[in-house]
Amino acid sequence: MNQLLAIRVFARVVESGSFTKAADSLNLPKTTVSKLIGQLEGHLGVRLLQRTTRRLTVTADGASYYQLTHQLLNQLDDIDQGFSQAQGLPRGKIKVDIGGSTATLLVIPHLPQFFARYPDIKIDLGVSDRPVDLISERVDCVIRGGPLTEQSLAVRRLGEVSWTTCAAPQYLARFGTPTHPEELSQHQLVTYHSASTGRIMPAHFQRGGERHQIEGKGLISVNESNAHLAAGLAGLGIIHTFSYTVRAAIARGELVPILTDWRPPAYPFHVLYPPNRHLSNRVRVFIDWLVERFAQID
Repeated sequence: MNQLLAIRVFARVVESGSFTKAADSLNLPKTTVSKLIGQLEGHLGVRLLQRTTRRLTVTADGASYYQLTHQLLNQLDDIDQGFSQAQGLPRGKIKVDIGGSTATLLVIPHLPQFFARYPDIKIDLGVSDRPVDLISERVDCVIRGGPLTEQSLAVRRLGEVSWTTCAAPQYLARFGTPTHPEELSQHQLVTYHSASTGRIMPAHFQRGGERHQIEGKGLISVNESNAHLAAGLAGLGIIHTFSYTVRAAIARGELVPILTDWRPPAYPFHVLYPPNRHLSNRVRVFIDWLVERFAQID
């Protein structure tokens, strides 16, 4: 038995909660994962995992063994990174998850700068507006906007972005231009709904002490930020979105800003990562780069 490999496999099974997910993330056959876990349990003489056809649970011995070996694996990673860094820049692959418009407009266009600085780092980039399970999906970090609701993750603030309300010229020519948020009830809004809950995310407006929350109605509702922009460009309705998303389209005359004196507070963005997982140097420098990148957003 390759004991170190078996320990790494066991840790991945615990973190993912599944033999199948652990096998996929490690690029190993499921039979190999099961065999290694069985060999490890035989070597230790204890049951680490309780397996049924419907459920996988960690035994008390398994939880204790995971905590002890988790520290060992982190120490080994530190040793490996110490030698690697002595030879040059951080290297290896990181797995990152980012929302659609954040990826296509804020991050991906500037990645050449990151790779020029760290040519030995590779990025596995997941792009979606759905929430991901960092532990089970083995994601190193995620970029998310909005108030923090996940208290079990470590977090670092990236910055904040402003809002813009706008519509295509053909829409405004047909339906007119609203001058007050309450008039939006008479208009078509391209609403945005949560990819996880399906709940419509209301548009917030503020001017001085006056505030309005508008859910609106429309022909179409979307759950992905690039689709939200595309619907606005197609003239399907008014969109209320991050300013960086529509800045180029406004400059080209494809969208027209409205209600410009009604702006809600800026929207915070954070990078989140598992608190119990060792934060490798390659992930650390990527997060540092993200902070630099968001500082450049006006």
